[in-house]
Amino acid sequence: MKIQDFSFGSIRIDGTVYEDDVVIDGGAVRKREKKPSRKFRADYGHTPLSAEEDIPWNCCRLVIGTGVDGKMPVLPEVMREAERRKIEILVLPTASAIEELQQGGQETTNAVLHITC
Repeated sequence: MKIQDFSFGSIRIDGTVYEDDVVIDGGAVRKREKKPSRKFRADYGHTPLSAEEDIPWNCCRLVIGTGVDGKMPVLPEVMREAERRKIEILVLPTASAIEELQQGGQETTNAVLHITC
């Protein structure tokens, strides 16, 4: 899997352009389904990442890209679940998260990437 381009509202992975947040799970890419987390939007001013989403936990390391400006909140329950599962978790602005993903270890790393704010 190769992330070839990223800009506000768009990411290109293996030649395919996505204009929605994405989840990378075992090398497969899918759209992030935010609906389970939308109920928290009023509390955070933004739809956060909550443990109610389909987070790709089957990994040794989970990289979360929090957007261009790093504004997507990650709820504490996500951090607790990662700790419970003994998964290393990195929460970074999306450009930094992409750099981290491209450094290798992709076979044991999954990701959730927010591609706007």
